[in-house]
Amino acid sequence: MRSRTTLAVASTATFLALVVFTSTLATMPATAAALGAGPEGQAWILSSMSIGLGVALLPAGAVADDLGRRRALVLGALVLTVGSVLCAVAPSTAVLVAGRIVAGIGAAALVAASLGLIGHAFPAGTPDAPRASGIWGASLGGGIAIGPLLATGSERIAGWTAEYWIEAVLAVLLALWARFAVEESKAERPRPVDLPGVALLAAGIALLLTGLVEARTGAFRPAPVSLVVGGLLVLAVWLVVERRRAAPMIDPTLFRSPRFLAMMLAALATGMGIIATTSVLLSVAERGLRASALAAAAVLLAWSVTSVVTSLLARRLPPSVSGRLQMAVSLLVVAVGQALLLGATPESSVWRFVPGLFVAGIASGVLNAAFGREAVASVPAGRAAMGSGANNTARYVGSAIGTTVVAVIATRPGLEPGAVGLLGGFDDAVVIAGVFSLLGAIAVFACRPRAGQAEQASLKDGQGSARRDPGPPQAAVP
Repeated sequence: MRSRTTLAVASTATFLALVVFTSTLATMPATAAALGAGPEGQAWILSSMSIGLGVALLPAGAVADDLGRRRALVLGALVLTVGSVLCAVAPSTAVLVAGRIVAGIGAAALVAASLGLIGHAFPAGTPDAPRASGIWGASLGGGIAIGPLLATGSERIAGWTAEYWIEAVLAVLLALWARFAVEESKAERPRPVDLPGVALLAAGIALLLTGLVEARTGAFRPAPVSLVVGGLLVLAVWLVVERRRAAPMIDPTLFRSPRFLAMMLAALATGMGIIATTSVLLSVAERGLRASALAAAAVLLAWSVTSVVTSLLARRLPPSVSGRLQMAVSLLVVAVGQALLLGATPESSVWRFVPGLFVAGIASGVLNAAFGREAVASVPAGRAAMGSGANNTARYVGSAIGTTVVAVIATRPGLEPGAVGLLGGFDDAVVIAGVFSLLGAIAVFACRPRAGQAEQASLKDGQGSARRDPGPPQAAVP
C-alpha cells in the first residue's frame, strides 16, 4: 500500500509540474493585454519557466538522491507555491517572469524527485515496475493535456491570474500529502553536495537559455549570440571541473555508456522536435486559423491524451524490445506525425491538425514510458533522481533550442503578411523540427552497445545498493 501511495504522489507531482508549465500557453493574449507585454515580454513569459527547469533539474536530482527524495519533493512543492503566488499578484511582466522562473525551479525538484521515489518503491524485477514507469510517463501527457484547459477555463471565469492561485493551492496540498504519506528514501552512500558543479551548471544553462529566449526577437543581435557562446563556454568549464572532482554531480563517464547516451539524445530530440512544434501550435491555431483559445487547447488533446493512453499500454511491449529501439522507432513515428501537420491554409479548420497530433501522440506516450525506465536504469543504483534530472534537463534544453529555431523561422522577415505568411512560416518550422526528430531517431539507433558491454545500471561508482535502492527494471538489449 505504501508503494502505491508513493506512485500516486510522485505521478501527481509530475502531473502538476506539467500543468504549471503548459498553462500559460493558453492565456497568453489575456496575460499580455493585462500587463502590457510586447513581443519580447511575451517571449519571456512563455520561456521563463524553461529557464528555471533547465537550471535546476540536474542539481535537484543529485541533491534529492543525497539528502532525501521526499524532502526534495516537498521543498519543490513549496517553491512552486511561492512562484505561483508571485505570478498571481504580478503587477508587471518582469515580476511575472520572475515568478515563472521560481516556479520552474520548484517544478524541477518535483520532476526529478518523483522518478527517484518511484525507482526506490518499485525495485528491479518486481512485476509492478513496468506499470509504475508507464503511469509516471502518462502523468507527463496528462499534465500537458490539462494545463491549457485549466488555464482557459479559469481565465474565462475569474481572469488570467486564477490559474496561478489554483496551482498554488494544489502545490500546498501536494506538499502536505507527500510529507505525511511518503516514506523517505535516499542513496545508501550519499555524496557531498557538489557546489562548484551546481554553480557552473546553473550559470551555463542560464546564460544559454537566456540567449535563446532573446534570440526569438532578433536572432542575430550581438547580445543573444554572446549569451549563448558564454553559456557554452561555462558548460565546457563545468565538464572539465566535473572530470576532476572525486564526487561529481554527474559522472562524465556516464556519457560513454550507449544506454545513457541514447536516453539523453532521445530526450534532446524530443524537446527540439515535437515539444518545440506544439509550443507554437496554439499561437498558430489562434492567429492563423482564427480558432478560439479553447478550441486550440482542445485540438492539442489529440497529442497529449493519446500519449497518456500509449504510455500506460507501453508496458505490454515484449521484453525483447530494448529502450534504445523503443526510443528510436518512437522518434521516427513522431517525425511522421509532424509531417502530417503541414499544409494548413487560412481556410483550413483547426481540426486538420488532429491526425498529425494523434500520430505524434502515439509515439510520444511510448517515449515517455521509455524515459521513465531508461532515465534511472542507465545510471548507478541509488542515483535515480539524478538520472531523471539529467533526462529532463536534456528535454527542456532541447525544447528551448527547438522553440527558438521554430519561432525564428516561423516569424522571419520576408514572409507574406497575415495568416498566409504565418502558416507558411509554420510549415517551414515544422519541417526543421521534423528533421530534428528524424536525426534523433538515427542517433539513438546508432547507440548500440559494444561487443561484450552490458548496459546495466550498476555502474561502478560505489553509490547505492541493489538491496536497498536498486532502481527500476532493466530493459533487455536486442
